[in-house]
Amino acid sequence: MVKNKPQEKSVKIKAKSVNANSVKTNKSFPLSMNSTITVICIAIAAWFGYKGYLETRVNTPYDGNKVVIASGLDIPDRYWGTYRSGVYFGLKTRDPHSLVTGLMWYSPHILRYDGSVLRHWCDQGDKLDRYAWLEHDGRTFGVQEIVDKSIILRTTFVKRPGGYHGGDWTARIAVSQKKENSREEISLLFYTAIEESTKGWIKANLGDYNRLTGIEGNTQGLGSFAINLNLINGTVEEHSFLATTASGLNVLKETVLQNLRIATQKGSAEKHIVLAGEQLLLSPEGKKKDPNFIVTQVTGKVPFEIEVSYESGSFSNRIDKLTGQNYDEALDKQRQLFSKKFENVFKLKSKGYTDDEMTFAKMAFSNLIGSIGYFYGTSQVQSTYTQGPVPYWKAPLYTAVPSRSFFPRGFLWDEGFHGLLISVWDTEIELDIISHWFDLMNVEGWIPREMILGQEALAKVPEEFVTQINTNANPPTFFLTLDFMLKHKEQELLMHNFKILDKLYPRLQAWFSWFNVTQVGDLPSTYRWRGRDETTNRELNPKTLTSGLDDYPRASHPTAAERHVDLRCWIAFAARVMAKIAETLSYPAQKYQETFEYLSDNNLLNKLHWSPNAQAYSDYGLHTDKVALRRPPQKQRSHSQSVRMEMVRVVSEEPSLKFVDTTFGYVSLFPFILQIVEPDSSQLGKILQDLRDPYLLWTRYGLRSLAKTSPLHMKYNTEHDPPYWRGPIWMNLNYLTVRAAYYYSNVEGPHREHAKKIYEELRKNLIQNIIKQYKKTGYLWEHYDNSEGEGKGSHPFTGWTSLVVLLMAEIY
Repeated sequence: MVKNKPQEKSVKIKAKSVNANSVKTNKSFPLSMNSTITVICIAIAAWFGYKGYLETRVNTPYDGNKVVIASGLDIPDRYWGTYRSGVYFGLKTRDPHSLVTGLMWYSPHILRYDGSVLRHWCDQGDKLDRYAWLEHDGRTFGVQEIVDKSIILRTTFVKRPGGYHGGDWTARIAVSQKKENSREEISLLFYTAIEESTKGWIKANLGDYNRLTGIEGNTQGLGSFAINLNLINGTVEEHSFLATTASGLNVLKETVLQNLRIATQKGSAEKHIVLAGEQLLLSPEGKKKDPNFIVTQVTGKVPFEIEVSYESGSFSNRIDKLTGQNYDEALDKQRQLFSKKFENVFKLKSKGYTDDEMTFAKMAFSNLIGSIGYFYGTSQVQSTYTQGPVPYWKAPLYTAVPSRSFFPRGFLWDEGFHGLLISVWDTEIELDIISHWFDLMNVEGWIPREMILGQEALAKVPEEFVTQINTNANPPTFFLTLDFMLKHKEQELLMHNFKILDKLYPRLQAWFSWFNVTQVGDLPSTYRWRGRDETTNRELNPKTLTSGLDDYPRASHPTAAERHVDLRCWIAFAARVMAKIAETLSYPAQKYQETFEYLSDNNLLNKLHWSPNAQAYSDYGLHTDKVALRRPPQKQRSHSQSVRMEMVRVVSEEPSLKFVDTTFGYVSLFPFILQIVEPDSSQLGKILQDLRDPYLLWTRYGLRSLAKTSPLHMKYNTEHDPPYWRGPIWMNLNYLTVRAAYYYSNVEGPHREHAKKIYEELRKNLIQNIIKQYKKTGYLWEHYDNSEGEGKGSHPFTGWTSLVVLLMAEIY
């Protein structure tokens, strides 16, 4: 299978034979000229037909049955959810065009004209002390705490089945503050909105004095419904509303800011900032447009609490409402069920963890599953055959996200790690996520590595990262998830008679084939990541975004002669998992098993990737270490002005083809990480020795990504891009390293005891530091500093950093 080449459809044109005696020829042209013209026309038509075929392959869906067969109301218990990953609090349905609800808040006395203190989207610039789901089961309920300076917001919700449109739900927002003797004022804004393409309507119900009494509406997915907001505790000082037309879900905050005004209470000199009531736009015909955005604002002295109840019109036999004491009892019941299941799954109490440590673990898990989003829209893709970006087909995506603040969208390689934790908790949810991702596969077997679907997701992405290129891969980490599920969840898969796995299998074959064809190197059994920029002079070492390791140093001069050891290991691992899945489904597994055996042959692996000089696994390519960023001489614009030039790369030594052996780091560990190196090999002994060396990767907080001895350790890649995978500690690859150490400590071999010691130490270091930094900062982080262990990068990052829960539970 390794040597397979792409099989592209050929365009065959069958010309009918022509009898010359039956043809009336034009006297001006001989018969041979007519025949030549015909052939040329056919050839031109064939060329344009084939060119058009190549252009459309990038955005043509995979030709096979969809894996997702049930969605929306077909799965009523997951129809409603906190699927708006990028907002602090909001619910929506798993419909392509859903009713959405959400929360905004601000302190009236510090509201600025730029809206910078109006909270809505999760934003690191808000500088909140912390926020996270403390408990969330992925289906029925959630408890979240948000700390904004002196204010503490507690958001909870509970769902209840009934009727034909997903049942009822109720949410509560309780506001308190750290200092009991202080009574700060705060405004809560709870809204309901629909997109322009949603089939349905919403309207504000108004009572005496033009006050909002509730919201009602009707959509195709929900039927009729009603939403009510009531004060539960405390005193309201001001109540106002806004019913208007917003141009999109991406400008809801801006629409609110445009419709705030200052009002004076009757009989009082006190002023409040209130919403402007009905502000309906006019259509071109002069008629008022129906509102698609309704906001209720409640201003009060802390503490106070509001309750928002959604009731489905089809829930006709409702005995009592999910409000008041009924809500308290329902929430308490769900919390008890959650705690019981959490212990049954992870067994942290029985392992001797403290209450604080178990609370931390619940938060880390809950914020991952509570951040699962449902997105719908069109991605932007490009191939070498298209002149520019073209739209992918419209599609839904149900997926977890790496970070609610910085990456509230789907990432292909992150999701394979997310699935390890989610699948342990809920097999059905994880299979649904995998199914949605594989339904995004095109006819070539390619899945875009980043999915940016819908207005809100797109608004968070810099333009340069929007277009996905179909030659570019991403680590096939879903094979990690599937391997993990076959090991831990085989009985649950068997309960479904492997139906989903069977539907998934043809797409897994196509995906594996795409990797095995498009990412091959020049030599047999070698592979290289596509997408490196060989023309750039701004980067110290051209990035390899497709590897998932971004600025991790590779060969200094990208060429087709490169070979990347991590990608070779990923393909070997994927072949092993494909063989295992084929055997499980009683399909022929021999070709995948042979591919795995070929790629995992340690003699061949060592010949291609073991550096005799460094005694370590390495990439190979056109390389020199003699590179640096330098600023060119300033250009003189005039006698008094000069232009400061951007730093560029300067190469002071001719590169040569060789092992990139001065770079030791995560990539060097992949034969170990993916358990390809033999347990009795001398290479394993050297890896374990190097792994524990504090001058290389070892720290008290986890393994750094790049050795201190590497020339590019903690070096900026451009004058603006700080080091990313050049020293910081990353949880995903540390988890895989711990898992590998556990594996080698449990198989026969001369290095068993050494692997066991590393397993115990590394696992302990990671758990202790991540909990310590959470207590210190209130967050899980994207990565951690390799000198002091401090959290760095985006936060909260409860994507793969939440794998700390599996480390605590010792589930591998």
